[in-house]
Amino acid sequence: MENTNDKRENRGRRFGKDRRDFKKDNQFYEKAVKVNRVNKTVKGGRRMSFSALVVVGDGKGRVGYGFGKANDVSEAVKKASERARKSLTKITLKKISAKNVSIPHEVIGHYKSATVLLRPASAGTGVIAGSSARSVCEACGITDILSKSLGSKNAMNIVKATYNGLSNLYDAKEIADNRGKDLKEVWG
Repeated sequence: MENTNDKRENRGRRFGKDRRDFKKDNQFYEKAVKVNRVNKTVKGGRRMSFSALVVVGDGKGRVGYGFGKANDVSEAVKKASERARKSLTKITLKKISAKNVSIPHEVIGHYKSATVLLRPASAGTGVIAGSSARSVCEACGITDILSKSLGSKNAMNIVKATYNGLSNLYDAKEIADNRGKDLKEVWG
């Protein structure tokens, strides 16, 4: 018979596991989404190299992704994270409560054959997304979102489609100012 303390320890492992995989460096969260080994056959045999896809974010609305290749895994991840830091973009977020953050409206992101549907969620829902889209949302600082990945299952295309969707979000205050109306008149 198992000890009841063991059951309690294992209870939360399935959900929220990705949050612990993030490596906090300075002020950025960094996560290697995909590391791939590539073989090249040459006259003397096979040459192995590695490619890495990394998502970086500050947890306050800035997120970026990068792709790097090298002969060593650590070098590939390092190159990818440097490129991700260069591509950081500000994302429009909506604060639901003191701790919970979501997106202001529903949006669809596209990249090649990958399509990602992102919907705002109520406080306490959590990040309901596949691993690639989850990495982008958590790095951005989103705590409550619903998403559905359609089409391609390629991790890189899903990351780019999620990034595209998040970068296409509208800022309510900016729209109201452009139209010359109050925030309440535009969004109700």
